[in-house]
Amino acid sequence: MHTLIVILSGLVLLAVFVAIAHFMTGGQGAARAKAALAFIPVWFVLALVNMLVGVFRAGYSFAAEAPIFLVVFGVPAAIAWFARGMFAR
Repeated sequence: MHTLIVILSGLVLLAVFVAIAHFMTGGQGAARAKAALAFIPVWFVLALVNMLVGVFRAGYSFAAEAPIFLVVFGVPAAIAWFARGMFAR
């Protein structure tokens, strides 16, 4: 359940990035594409922090947390990458 909540949080954060770019530029697609692209490194850091909390606070091993990290990071990042392509058109 925690994994799903974190993934949904990432998607909400992506929506915030895109919405801010939309409102700051009057809806320019290129700005929204850049915002979606800028989301990816920010989300990587946040997903990494989530993984480290799982390792150091919750007591999970790195080997157990690494695949979860890939899903937690990968799903929102892939959607952001896809959205970047859609906004750039």
